[in-house]
Amino acid sequence: MLNDLFEKRRSYRAIEKIDITDDMIKELVVAASKAPSCYNNQPWRFVFVRDEEQLKKLHPALSKGNEWAYNGSLFIAVYADRKSDCLVAGREYFLFDTGMSVMNILLKAVEMDLVVHPIAGYDESKFKEILNIEDKYTLITVIVAGKKANQIPDSFTKEMIDMEKYPSPRKELNEIYSIDKV
Repeated sequence: MLNDLFEKRRSYRAIEKIDITDDMIKELVVAASKAPSCYNNQPWRFVFVRDEEQLKKLHPALSKGNEWAYNGSLFIAVYADRKSDCLVAGREYFLFDTGMSVMNILLKAVEMDLVVHPIAGYDESKFKEILNIEDKYTLITVIVAGKKANQIPDSFTKEMIDMEKYPSPRKELNEIYSIDKV
């Protein structure tokens, strides 16, 4: 059930390598492709990186603190061109629409027993250069994927260990919604 996937999805950092097959990537791409978008523009684009040498080239482009991602089996670079999607009353939809496709990837990956962790800590220009992503695109996120590790690495800080052991607190529902007006 979908509710089970919501509950199971966590952005773990303690991950291990797993073999990522072409079929697995295709399943993730199909899930992403089903996301809604303004006028069905589908502005999202993805580079799936699983080659160990290519992953190693990307490691220096990660921000300090994201060294845990070196254990990832797959990086998914998510990017889009703002001009490829709707602009309605000054609202740019490319980020929102791409975000919905990312959520589809995350939920599909969880269904496939993968750990997926979207990050913001990377050097966009380095990633784009290594992956040959044109300048017109915005690199929105990088998703690190692997298998949940059985052990938390010794290199983890106390804060990282706590994040692995305990789910991040969520706001109380009454803090995030109202009915009919604020």
